[in-house]
Amino acid sequence: MPPRVEKRWEIYPPLPPAVDTALSAYPFPVRQLLYNRGIETHEQAEAFLSGEALLHNPWLLSDIGEAVERLLWGIDHGEQIIIYGDYDVDGVTASALLYEALQALGASHVRVYIPSRFDEGYGLNIAAIEELAGGGANLIVTVDCGIRSIDEVAYARQLGLDIIVTDHHHPQSELPPARVVVSPKRPADPYPEKHLAGVGVVYKLVQALFEQRPVPGVEPTDWLDLVALGTVADVVPLVGENRGLVRQGIVQMRQAKRMGLAALARVAGYDLTRVNAEAIGYILGPRLNASGRLETAMDAYQLLVARQPEVCAHLAQVLDNRNRERQRLTQEMQRRAEEIIHDPHSRTLLVVFEEGFNEGIVGLVASRLAEAYYRPAVVGVRGETFSKASCRSIPEFHITEALDQCADLLDRHGGHALAAGFTVRTERLSQLIERLEEVAEQTLRARVLKPVLRADLEISLSEMRPDLLVYLQQFEPFGLGNPEATFVSRGVEVRSARQVGAEGRHLSLKLSDGRFIYDAIAFGQGERLGEVTSRLDVVYSLGVNRYNGQETLQLTLRDFKPAE
Repeated sequence: MPPRVEKRWEIYPPLPPAVDTALSAYPFPVRQLLYNRGIETHEQAEAFLSGEALLHNPWLLSDIGEAVERLLWGIDHGEQIIIYGDYDVDGVTASALLYEALQALGASHVRVYIPSRFDEGYGLNIAAIEELAGGGANLIVTVDCGIRSIDEVAYARQLGLDIIVTDHHHPQSELPPARVVVSPKRPADPYPEKHLAGVGVVYKLVQALFEQRPVPGVEPTDWLDLVALGTVADVVPLVGENRGLVRQGIVQMRQAKRMGLAALARVAGYDLTRVNAEAIGYILGPRLNASGRLETAMDAYQLLVARQPEVCAHLAQVLDNRNRERQRLTQEMQRRAEEIIHDPHSRTLLVVFEEGFNEGIVGLVASRLAEAYYRPAVVGVRGETFSKASCRSIPEFHITEALDQCADLLDRHGGHALAAGFTVRTERLSQLIERLEEVAEQTLRARVLKPVLRADLEISLSEMRPDLLVYLQQFEPFGLGNPEATFVSRGVEVRSARQVGAEGRHLSLKLSDGRFIYDAIAFGQGERLGEVTSRLDVVYSLGVNRYNGQETLQLTLRDFKPAE
């Protein structure tokens, strides 16, 4: 177990008097929570709490009209249309959404191709393009990939294929020579929401398609369950349009109409009618991702589009089994990575390459290392000719920009500020690591690397009441950019504390401010039992514990320390 990284607590500044007055219709804790999320007027608060969706016009996306025209022409002329996806949840949901939408529009020759993580890697590749062209494909539509595949798109055009790229990743200095590139991250693209997931970009394309050619009884909103699933799983900011899309999509998911999702929830022992963003992130998403991490993501895709109960039940069990194997492999690889790293807190960048690592798991291990040591982490598989890695970072270090500074050494790379991946010739690996370490050192050497735990406000425990919880539920869905409301209470009395769960991984406590006693749970903090004193300062969120048909208020502890 690595030494715990101490967190620095920060509490938002109090709301100004003018904002306090403007939001006076709400109780004080809610006013502060709204202000912390950039809401300063009554009208903004009403729209936010009601879940009023801020949905932008899809036609604002550059060249989307040409993409719509080309797709409808292909449908009308019976072309073979290939949806070229990605093996994560965002790519799989985007593939399923576009497939079902094109079928509803009358496409008779449309199929999905998702490359193998192990044999082909991320994005377009030459071998796949040749195979698809040889099989009679006329049009390839990429989803959640393609915007950095300049050479591959150029080759496909040479073979006579038309390419429509839909993607949400950062482009390079030039766009691929596709027939159309649809992405809010194109330079000077006027679309207001820059942080759509890949499935979100596809949803905007589908909106435009159905506005151009309406189909009786079919609406783009029919696929918002897939949009919610992919958007949350891809950890894009849940603000603005994303928040509206996910909120509507979760309502749709709770109706349990998609048979594959209902089957997946059943094998996980979860009630889909209660689904929220947290359940997508920790229950449904990992099971869908496990398919592409260990074998083929096509099983996850087939589950989402399946309509036969027995097929759904079988595929759901397959994914659940793979997720259990994924958990085991992740633990083993993390232990091995920690054996290799020496004195991680003295480093600015954590780098681990091993021949025996599983390529589908390295991203999870990198995430755990980055969280455990609060350092950017690169974990990869060293191959004979090529080596591949996943990167996870911290807010102080934009990992994709760092890789851009090493582009001359890389065969391919791409990603976001906090997550990326790359392929490098093994003969260049040492040089690459040296340069990445130099970039990290230049960026981070003057910084104190300590994670910040931000709390919304300091409050007494006795103010944690059911009526506050009703308001908090209106702040959902929680995620990046819209975190769960977090509070600080000081000097609370500890009535009891004990380890619970497998191997005592969690802490169960009873806390009191002298008036009320609250149940509290500290997930993954069981080893800190010895740090519990008679009085604690605590950072926590407020939720509901459901057990044996009973519902009670429960505090989820994010951190604690002896009372000052």
